[in-house]
Amino acid sequence: MLSIVILAAGQGTRMRSRAPKVMHLVAGRSLLEHVYIAASRLRTRRIHVVYGCGGDQVPKAHPNMDVDWVEQERQLGTGHAVMQVIDKIPLNDTVMVLYGDVPLITYETLEQLEEASHESGLSLLTCVLEDPHGYGRILRDERGNVARIVEEKDATDAEREVCEVNTGMLAVRARSLKHWLDNLDTHNSQGEFYLTDIVQMAVAEDVEINSISADSPMEVHGVNTKSQLAEVERYYQLIQAHQLMGQGVTLRDPGRFDMRGDLEVGSDVVIDINVVIEGSVSIGNNVQIGPNCLIRDADIGDDVHVLANSVIDNAVIGARSRIGPFSRIRPHTRLSEGVHVGNFVELKNAEVGEGSKINHLSYVGDAELGRDVNIGAGTITCNYDGANKHKTIIGDDVFVGSGTQLVAPVRVGDGATIGAGTTVTRDVEAGALAISRVEQRAVKGWKRPKKQP
Repeated sequence: MLSIVILAAGQGTRMRSRAPKVMHLVAGRSLLEHVYIAASRLRTRRIHVVYGCGGDQVPKAHPNMDVDWVEQERQLGTGHAVMQVIDKIPLNDTVMVLYGDVPLITYETLEQLEEASHESGLSLLTCVLEDPHGYGRILRDERGNVARIVEEKDATDAEREVCEVNTGMLAVRARSLKHWLDNLDTHNSQGEFYLTDIVQMAVAEDVEINSISADSPMEVHGVNTKSQLAEVERYYQLIQAHQLMGQGVTLRDPGRFDMRGDLEVGSDVVIDINVVIEGSVSIGNNVQIGPNCLIRDADIGDDVHVLANSVIDNAVIGARSRIGPFSRIRPHTRLSEGVHVGNFVELKNAEVGEGSKINHLSYVGDAELGRDVNIGAGTITCNYDGANKHKTIIGDDVFVGSGTQLVAPVRVGDGATIGAGTTVTRDVEAGALAISRVEQRAVKGWKRPKKQP
């Protein structure tokens, strides 16, 4: 069986953050979660995560990860981190060691790493970099076999010229790993227990070491700074963008698209620049999304057109609806088919019936609207009394004039008309006209007040 150990104890001082390094986000998920997702696709006995800096911040931030959390109270190196776990792992298992700050590692590469260990008992994941600065170097003997790994701080000038680097990821038989861990020491520039020292021990015992190379340097790119975090983010977003385009989605500019969750799409979907997808989003067929939109945890039906600068958050948008520009659809809103929500309109916890229109500068919250309702510009539902929320219910075929306030709780019957500028404080019967305008007066000769010089 395979046991996996993910090392996630470092603070990451170069991140200049109070949060532990592995909690920083790429595409809406923590660095650690990305590694966990790749690892969990393998058939494993257990995944162990070694955490340390930040106390229990890391476990608390990942309540849905099915792992064994192991605390490393003192950070004394990678070898010391694995020592905290090794006694929990059966000696006949294969142990795979991964790093919580390498978020782009793929399941396919991990599968190759595991298979390579079956042949020899120890396999390493390496990579050839044009600029190997900061990485430990893979040193090979005259026959090309791995001889040892030297950390950059301990390397000679000649050894620093080597471009094949150690990614830190390896797979090894647990029995051998425990034996070698027992023999680690801290005789190095950092005064730490280096996990990489087990390679030299394996060579000394004539253990064959298999190495596989990562397909892309970005796959093994560790994150130590905010600049590296941004590099990984953009690379990951481009991967997602090209996967979507492979499914037939038209992205006006794949370099200006961000997906921070999961997206299910139909055919003939067009997405303009600077669109952000968060959470779980479903988009139907023949949908167009304009520039600068945020869509989070939403279900968008067929033939919907979302215009520029709109926000759709935890809402259902019915087929053939038109949203925006500058619309905000807040949580628990459900729009039926053919609904129009226009510029500077905000909806919250609202159900809007088929064919209804709210086109200009209105707020509709905690409300139910029937079919073919027309809401005039500047209309608001006054749903909050300072302590509690109240509901507004509007029937079918209702016309609400501009500048209307509907003071909830209130009901407006089918076919009713509300005159512009009305404050509705009582229920309106079906088919009735409600109007509450103050009689207009003209004061002749009135002079506007002026400031004294």
